[in-house]
Amino acid sequence: MEDTSRWSLVTAVAPVAWGSTYVVTHHVLPADQPLTGAALRALPAGLLLLALARRLPRGAWWWRSAVLGVLDVGLFFLLVYQSAQLLPSAIAATVMATSPVALTLLAWALLGQHPAPAHLVGGVVGVLGVGLLLLGDAAGVDPLGVACAVAAMVSSSVGFVLARRWSDGTDLVATTSWQLLAGGAALAVGAWVTGDGWPPVDVPTLLGFGYVTVVATALAFVCWFAGLAHLPTGTVGLVGLLNPLTGVALGCLVVGEVLGLRQWAGLALVLAGIGLGQHQRSVRARRGSSRSSTPARSAGRAG
Repeated sequence: MEDTSRWSLVTAVAPVAWGSTYVVTHHVLPADQPLTGAALRALPAGLLLLALARRLPRGAWWWRSAVLGVLDVGLFFLLVYQSAQLLPSAIAATVMATSPVALTLLAWALLGQHPAPAHLVGGVVGVLGVGLLLLGDAAGVDPLGVACAVAAMVSSSVGFVLARRWSDGTDLVATTSWQLLAGGAALAVGAWVTGDGWPPVDVPTLLGFGYVTVVATALAFVCWFAGLAHLPTGTVGLVGLLNPLTGVALGCLVVGEVLGLRQWAGLALVLAGIGLGQHQRSVRARRGSSRSSTPARSAGRAG
């Protein structure tokens, strides 16, 4: 029970940090250089973690890092930017918030992890809550933007499930650094080929990139992959609902947005969805503890 709560808190660092990048990116970072901006976010984070791990890939991890780097970093960062440009942020965030259901279903298909009913119900409840929290007038929605948002969600979900499947005890900091470097290198090449340009060098931009690099990328990815290694994928997916929740909360605190009754109801549903998955995990842990202690008690009575 304590391990579950602890790893859930560690995992929660990632979606909270990712949710904060909406405000940082919108108000501090340049919006018209997606490839360069994504590369500058991924490459320094990868180099920082590589300096800590002091280990290069071996064997299958060369191609695994390339695959995961493209899915979790390269494609994901780029597609999220494109969807944000083509869609109202509420619509884009709502599409991305369906990732708990995608993670649960992909883990079932690729890992053989049969989803607990509570995880499926919690995912649906959470997505409904995000819909109430974020959805507004959907008039004029760009189909290409929706396609980019769905592709970003699918790309990251597949990458996260494959990372869980390929987990073999290799140092977590090292494998995360390899993925960030592989994805960042692909983005840098794309930026060079397309002439994406270079962002302005000033104090706010440097501080913004410093935050998204160290906190929202290096630290967040390590915490996220740690959660995938120690918790059921469905539980990790539900914790990921804290991403849009954080974005809305910071919008209220930083930008001064005001939540109405519909938004508060959505907020309650998101928290309920997360709680359902955690409750299911706690029940299983208590049952397992009860079963393991029964033989010991019987042996004590027999002695």
